[in-house]
Parts: sequence; structure tokens; C-alpha cells
Amino acid sequence: MNNEYYQNMPGSPLFYGNEMVPNQTSVNTNPSIQGAYIENILQKTEPIKAIVFMTFPDSNEWRDRKFDGIIEGSGRDHIVVSDPKTGSWFVLPMIYVDYIQFDENIQKYLK
Repeated sequence: MNNEYYQNMPGSPLFYGNEMVPNQTSVNTNPSIQGAYIENILQKTEPIKAIVFMTFPDSNEWRDRKFDGIIEGSGRDHIVVSDPKTGSWFVLPMIYVDYIQFDENIQKYLK
């Protein structure tokens, strides 16, 4: 088995030599450390005004997009954004998120 190939693939196990290293979800049980995951940060701050920057690599028409609105909800694999200007709602796959910009300091929500 070529471990060098597999350790660079997202979602695959990590190896140290020939030993598999447990992933974070199986080891990390401390709630304060878990707060660093994107979905946990978003759940603590929602609803909040933000701009979600995304890249859809398989689309020429919608390659780079930004969604400006209110983050209404989120889960492990998605973000729900409403646009108060248009009344539109979007369910955005987390896998395509590049980064999220907030208009206010979110530190107060994370304590």
C-alpha cells in the first residue's frame, strides 16, 4: 500500500510511517477544542450578517461567487444564507466555501 498517496487525500487516514494516526473526531472530546470547527463557530454566531466566498471548480459560469446576507443556519456540510434584499435563501455546500467575512467582531460569540 502506498501510504504517501493516501495521506494527501481529504478524508483519508493519516499515517506516520506504517502506523495509522487516529483522526481528530475520534480523539478530540474536549468541547473547548471542538469549538474551533467551522460549523461550530457558525452555529454559535448565527444569525449574523456575513459574506460567504465560494469557488465551484466545475462551473465556468458560477466559478467564483459570493453570497452576501444573513447566516441563518449551518451544519457539518452546509450553510443556510438568506438575502434580505432579494428575499432569496441559499443552502450552500461547505465543501465549496473559501472563507467567510463578518462585518462585526465574532469573538464575543465564541466565549
